[in-house]
Amino acid sequence: MKKIWRGYLDASLILKITIALILGVITGLIFGEDAAALAPLGDLLIRLLNFLIVPLILFTLIVGINQTRPGQLGRMGGKIILYYLASTAMAIIVGLAISSIFNPGSGVQLNTDQQLDQPENPGMVSVLLNIVPDNIVTAMSELNLMGLIFTALVFGLAISVLRSRTDYQKTGDLLYNVFDGLNEATLTIMKGFLQYIPIGIFAIIADTVGSQGTDTIVSLGHMLMVFYIAILAQLGFYILVMVLFKISPREFFRSARTPMLTAFVTQSSSGTLPLTLDAARNLGLSKSLYGFSLPLGATINMDGAAIRIAVSAAFAANMIGDPLSFTAMLQVVLVGTLASVGTAGIPGAGIVMIATVFVQVGLPLEIAALLTAVDALIGMGATCLNITGDLTGTSIVNKTEKGKKQAV
Repeated sequence: MKKIWRGYLDASLILKITIALILGVITGLIFGEDAAALAPLGDLLIRLLNFLIVPLILFTLIVGINQTRPGQLGRMGGKIILYYLASTAMAIIVGLAISSIFNPGSGVQLNTDQQLDQPENPGMVSVLLNIVPDNIVTAMSELNLMGLIFTALVFGLAISVLRSRTDYQKTGDLLYNVFDGLNEATLTIMKGFLQYIPIGIFAIIADTVGSQGTDTIVSLGHMLMVFYIAILAQLGFYILVMVLFKISPREFFRSARTPMLTAFVTQSSSGTLPLTLDAARNLGLSKSLYGFSLPLGATINMDGAAIRIAVSAAFAANMIGDPLSFTAMLQVVLVGTLASVGTAGIPGAGIVMIATVFVQVGLPLEIAALLTAVDALIGMGATCLNITGDLTGTSIVNKTEKGKKQAV
């Protein structure tokens, strides 16, 4: 038994995850809905990852801020926000382009028995106000990523100011060393948690495959096929941008594959955040950059959700026999981009985004209800693309900042 355990620990993490995925699919197909008995093992994985989110964001960002200048931090922040907006818009364009080729929804009949009440869009003002939490404890307990980023930025800058003052330099250095030690302790804990990931992934994928069933997959299979072709096309766009900025796609995906697969299975960008941060560290990216760019991306940069909006809109338009016009496509791009930011960090953000776009371009909400039948299968690909886009943007901005440093 000891030899088996040692072999498990020594095996490559990606190999263990791949085997877990295959076994999970097989188990789900064989046992069907009975595979739900494994759900607690998957829930444990989500809990372990969520357990690390608060300390990772706080400690990584506080330490990172103290390794850079405020002006440089502001410049990087501006770049990453512009990238997130541009990549979200590009994702919607890609989704519409692929949908125009394959025409998902053509010939499918609308089931009017399915209804969906339009969820309320909180709007941009509410999102901006939520950046500043009511209190630190609430931000931590509710996993308010924007609030955590704000808290870490404020305390990180305060410690930086103390370190620059002669009368409080020792105090500032002491605080910095404490947070640096806590950050390293958190990373050590995460290395232990990594060993449980394959077990949790096996349980989640078995439960998902068992609950979805083959009938649902077949009935909306064409729409799913178009969605995943668009996902692959967006990945191709990332690779093209990496090559343009002289970033090795092979090295990138070697480090990113673990959080990508975990995001695919868990369908949680924020839950995968500890692994995404670890991938950024393995890529050698600046801690002061990825400490805030990745938590921010997990909240507002949703390229996968953007593709979901585009394909869903095309699917709905084709179902009612009125394909999207060029003007309607422009509306989808504009409204979809703003909606993806305006609904950031709220429960059920995906369905809120789709409902917002459907109402804007005059599409029936009943079709959004139909699409919830394959919500889990769509969410897998969307979440995987979300965190890949976050890492891609962070890698690109990091590359441009290296150039700045060399020029100075």
